[in-house]
Amino acid sequence: MADHFEAKIKEIIQRTHNVKSFRLERKKDIDFKAGQFMCVSLKTENQCKRYLSISSSPTEKDYIEFTKKLTQSDFSTALNGLKPGDSLMVQYPLGKFVLEDTHNEIAFLSGGIGITPIRSICKYIVDKKLDIDVILLYANHSIKDIVFKEDLELMQKQFPKLKVCHALSEPAPGFECISGRINGQIIKKEIPDYALRKFYICGPPLMVGSMRKILSDELALPKENITTENFVGY
Repeated sequence: MADHFEAKIKEIIQRTHNVKSFRLERKKDIDFKAGQFMCVSLKTENQCKRYLSISSSPTEKDYIEFTKKLTQSDFSTALNGLKPGDSLMVQYPLGKFVLEDTHNEIAFLSGGIGITPIRSICKYIVDKKLDIDVILLYANHSIKDIVFKEDLELMQKQFPKLKVCHALSEPAPGFECISGRINGQIIKKEIPDYALRKFYICGPPLMVGSMRKILSDELALPKENITTENFVGY
């Protein structure tokens, strides 16, 4: 059962040129699982609300964080006007895009702001030192669009069983990445044991649909090995 309450903003972090993280006071008596999401309601005339993934891990006890790509929408405009000390209404935990106990080898396919629940899950795995081998393929337009770039680099150093591969439409000189979009050939190359892994896909609906089709049709993975989360409308 999700709890609904008012939460105060503790900190706001600029992640990229158009993405911000909002860290809220965390209620100690409300638990959530890595990968779940929350409903965020703003105190505006139209009572704007969105469903946003929790980008922090349950292991980060001092706050709960959501991360949003800022667009021209009324919600984004109102959210971007908030500052530490302001309050908003939240409801969580929601969603089933979470780790399962049945696989010790998993892979994430993500695009853009779809990285938010994946960051939560990866941070949880790293902090708990779980016996799970993780490969993340993360697609973006350019290096300036990579959300949690430093976080992912640090987690790889802390946890050798985490491998992060970036795919960029506009590769940056000197930055190790795959040129272009994620496709079947790239998945086979970067995840040679793909047939043994549980896949989690999160991103824009078109990207999620495309990746699911590749895994099912081209790579012949059973549907029970594929879990998805769509980011609709941002």
